[in-house]
Amino acid sequence: MSDAPLYKTDLKSLPFLHRGKVRDIYAVGDDKLLVVQSDRLSAFDVILDDPIPGKGRVLTELSYFWFDKLKHITPNHLTGIDPATVVAPEERAQIAGRAMVVHKYKPLMIEAVVRGYIIGSGWSDYQKTGAICGIKLPAGLKQAEKLAQPIFTPASKAPAGQHDENITYDEAVATVGAKHAAQVKEVAIRLYNEAATFAATRGIIIADTKFEFGEDANGNIVLIDEALTPDSSRFWPAAEYRTGISPPSFDKQFVRDWLETQPWNKTAPAPRLPADVLKKTSEKYREAQTMLVGN
Repeated sequence: MSDAPLYKTDLKSLPFLHRGKVRDIYAVGDDKLLVVQSDRLSAFDVILDDPIPGKGRVLTELSYFWFDKLKHITPNHLTGIDPATVVAPEERAQIAGRAMVVHKYKPLMIEAVVRGYIIGSGWSDYQKTGAICGIKLPAGLKQAEKLAQPIFTPASKAPAGQHDENITYDEAVATVGAKHAAQVKEVAIRLYNEAATFAATRGIIIADTKFEFGEDANGNIVLIDEALTPDSSRFWPAAEYRTGISPPSFDKQFVRDWLETQPWNKTAPAPRLPADVLKKTSEKYREAQTMLVGN
């Protein structure tokens, strides 16, 4: 298993399908996919030129961990097939520790965002309107304050290079239908509540998270993509949490904060990341993994 960061894969033994912000996807037959988590990082919807060492393996291990821990709530897209068995022997080192073989499901075209705390775009919306995604909240809430109950605040799935936009529940219904919208809301909040309760025992606050769901051949919803990683969630160290500020987080916020200090218009190409920023960001991802899962 190589320790060198992986910017992109180059597998010849499987048909290549798609290269996203982080994941490279290949076809495994007609009904399965090989999903490889690279070490690429995107910030402000721009893919940076500098990969974060070890990031893809952290995302993969955490996704496996949460898929297993939460499978009693909803089925997920894992097949149980060892990724090493679907590629040529000489390609196994490329994907070691950073890949999963999954069922190919039709994705639902919304992001299922659950917020337990008021931060990020939710805090911005609340300051302007007193609501998030049309959900009216009590007056006088502070930045990073815990909400009385977690709220489901869906987002649109934007085309590559564009920003996902917060939408109302009614807009989610219009996109995926009333039945699926209701199921996604109920399941996403249950997933968040159980994960947040567990993470709290490990000293981590899950402020918010994003789930993605697909639909199987029988019309049932299935958890797909990744689950409760630092890329799809906002993890805060409980020991450093307080309201009125944006708490430090175990994710790419360190990179975002550095980029905000640079003369950059948030379009490609992004500034190159210095070695200390790469190292610190890698350490943040690994720290989250260690606290949640152990070494």
